[in-house]
Order: sequence, then C-alpha cells, then structure tokens
Amino acid sequence: MSSFFIKKKVISAAPNKGDLKRKSNADDGKGRSKKFNKRMDEEISSDSENESADPNRKQQENEDDEIEETLQEKKLRLAKLYLEQLREEEDKRAEQESFEADLIAGRLQEDVLEQKGKLQRLIANELIAPDPAEVRLLRGHKLSVTCLVITPDEKCIFSASKDCSIIKWEVEGGKKVHKIAGGRKGTEARHVGHTAHILCMAISSDGKYLASGDMNKLIMIWDPVTCKHLYKLKGHRDAVSGLAFRRGTHTLYSASHDRSIKVWSVDENAYVETLFGHQDMITGLDSLSRERCVTAGGRDRTVRVWKVAEESQLVFHGHEGSIDCIQLINEEHMVTGGDDGSISVWTVNKKKPVSTVKQAHGSHGNTGLEQPCWVSSVAALHNSDIVASGASGSHNSAVQLWKCGQGFRGLEPLFSVPMIGFVNSLKFSNSGKFLVAGVGQEHRLGRWWRIKEARNGLYIIPLKRQAQEQEVVL
Repeated sequence: MSSFFIKKKVISAAPNKGDLKRKSNADDGKGRSKKFNKRMDEEISSDSENESADPNRKQQENEDDEIEETLQEKKLRLAKLYLEQLREEEDKRAEQESFEADLIAGRLQEDVLEQKGKLQRLIANELIAPDPAEVRLLRGHKLSVTCLVITPDEKCIFSASKDCSIIKWEVEGGKKVHKIAGGRKGTEARHVGHTAHILCMAISSDGKYLASGDMNKLIMIWDPVTCKHLYKLKGHRDAVSGLAFRRGTHTLYSASHDRSIKVWSVDENAYVETLFGHQDMITGLDSLSRERCVTAGGRDRTVRVWKVAEESQLVFHGHEGSIDCIQLINEEHMVTGGDDGSISVWTVNKKKPVSTVKQAHGSHGNTGLEQPCWVSSVAALHNSDIVASGASGSHNSAVQLWKCGQGFRGLEPLFSVPMIGFVNSLKFSNSGKFLVAGVGQEHRLGRWWRIKEARNGLYIIPLKRQAQEQEVVL
C-alpha cells in the first residue's frame, strides 16, 4: 500500500507534456517581460539623467519650434524693426529741430528787444558787496591809468596810461602778458607805439582789433592776440578822446578835442566820413549794435545821439557843468557823469534826463568852500539794471554801484568800494562777474592837482550774486 501511494504521489507530482509546455511559455514570457521592463527602465533612466543634466534643453527645443520661421517672415520682421528704428530717429530729430527753432526764435526775440531797449536783466538785488580783501590791485604803469578794455572772452584786460604804454593783463592770475612800451616825444618816426598820453581804447566784439587814441591826434590799430602793430589812422586835428567799435562789425567811431566824430573801416584801413555838431571838445563816446553812436560834449553841456545812416543827430541838455563821461546801458538808454558831481540817466525819447542824482559822490573841501566830487567815469552792464560811477578829486574817492529803477526812472545806491585816487575808467565784464577800475594820481584829461597817496593801477572788483538773474520786458 505504501508503495502504491508513493508511486501515485510521484505520478501526481510529475507534470505532463502540455503543462510543461505552458510553463515553459509562461517562463519565457515572464523573462521577456523582465528584459523589456529592464530595457525601458534603462531608457527612462537615461532620459531622466539627460533632462537633469540640461533642464533648459526641452524648453529651448520648444522655443526653437515656436521661433522657427520662413525666410519671407524673417525679412518682414526685420523690415518692421528697421522702420520702427527710423520712426524713432525721425521723432528725435524733429524734437531737436523744434528745440533749436525755439532757441533761435528766443534769441531773435531777445535781439529785437535789445535793439528796442526793452530787455532788462534784473540782477541788482542779487549783488553782494565784495570783501575788501577780494579786490585785487594790478600795478605796472608808471603814471596814471587813463583807460582800459576787457577782451570779449574775459580772459585779458588791456590798460593804457599817461606813460604812453599799453599793458595786456591776465585776469585769472593777474600777470602781465605783454607790454607795449611808450616812446619819448620826438621819436614818432622810429618808435612803434604811442609817444603821447593815451586817452582812450576800444576792442572789437570779435576780439580781432584793438584801437588806441592819444594826444598826438593818432589812432593805432593792434592785434590783441599778438600785440602786433597793424597801422595808424590819421585825420583828427586834436587829441583823440573817445573810441568805440560798432558791435558785430569792424566799423570804428572816434571822437576828438577838435569837436568832430570820424567813422573808419578798420578792415580796409580807410576813412569813411566826419560828423560835426559839438561846440566844445568831445570827452566821451560809446556805441552798441545800431549804426549810431553817442557822445558827451564837455563844456557845451550836451549829449548827442548820432544817427549815421540818416545823417542826423539828437541833442540833449541836463548837466550844469562839463559832461566828462558817457556809457550806453542799452540801445535806448545811457548814463553820464560830469564835474558838477551828478549822474544822469537818459532815454533817446526825451531831451532831459529821466533821473539825476546830484552830488552822487558827496563833496570835498573846507567848510563853506565845499565842491562836489567829480564823476570822472561811468560804466553800465549792458541790458541790465546796474550802472557804476567813479569819483575823483578827494582822498575818499570810491566806485559806487547803482540800481536803475523800473523803466530806468530813479537811481538807488547799492554799495561802494573805497579807493584813493582818480577813477579814470570803469568797465564791466560782459558776463557781469567783475568790474575793473583804472585809477591814477591825476585826472585823465589834465593835471589840475595830484593825489600822491594814490596807486596807479587796475582794481579788479568781483561781483557775486545770491541767486539767478531775472529778465523783464519793459
């Protein structure tokens, strides 16, 4: 029995042929499945590794697919981009042209207002009185300084003296750049330069020519850069007392003690014409852009406006004594000073001064015999509300700055800069940053008396401001 069951068990345990085949197939399928899964796992693992190594690759491929375009589409895109750039450049160019046009229009309007004397820069209230330590003295002349000019770029100053010399100064450092020495009387034939007292100077608005006039009736023309002598202008019959270039041109006006005004073309070294009218020697002359000049007639007590093109003149009266100096404020207004001690502001539309300050610099002399201090020089900052005056004849002389009222009616004192001697010449720089005074021991037109304590030289007075200036149309 036991053997039977054992056999049966063995028989039941032995697989038949079909079962073996099915099992073999199942095993093969399971093996192939494992191999496939293993291969897929390797591929997935490889892709995962690549993706982890370059995370932006797939994104880049997608973007490349999106950006991919045809040649025609690319040309169209570039053309649109180019047109957009052209449009932007055109807009910028139009804005720039509009800005320049507005700027030019503004300048033209300012020029028109200046020509009419209607533009006034209000800077008087912004000026600060300088510290005495800031005022510089430049010494180099042996005798009294009689006149001076400032170059248009404000880098140099030319001064002239009774010692017949001309000195070119550097403004910033105060150094002598060049000196044109004066000659002795009787050496006119061989000496290049002046041999008599120099009374006046002028420089052209472009800085090309410098002119100087002396007691020997001569006008000398110089190159301001090299200080080389160019030529002489002869024609006056007495001392040349005033010179001025018409702004923007090389037309020169000259005034003389022979009571005449002459017009010269410096470019051509030629005489143009002579104007007559004053009854006494002319002591001062000035000119701006118009074809006209203004003169002070000394003891004939007249101020005259010469309209050269119209060949006419306007005559003004107002001072009680000799009118010794004159300066244009703008094309319509001017300021004068005289030995009666008064300062007057004039307009070309009225025959009398619109404002006058008597004894502007006080008086001097013993009690009961006081005399007003002479006003020997005046200056004006063009198209502004500031004028300056210099006094002579006392030990307490000074340069006084004044504020012009609205419409140039009235003069208000701002501050004074004390100095000893005769203030023979005053000039503002074009920008109004400084004022230069030419001082001497004697008056520029004579030797009535002498102040020995005075120093012959130039005083450079800085003009500081608190704020920006304003412009008004009168």
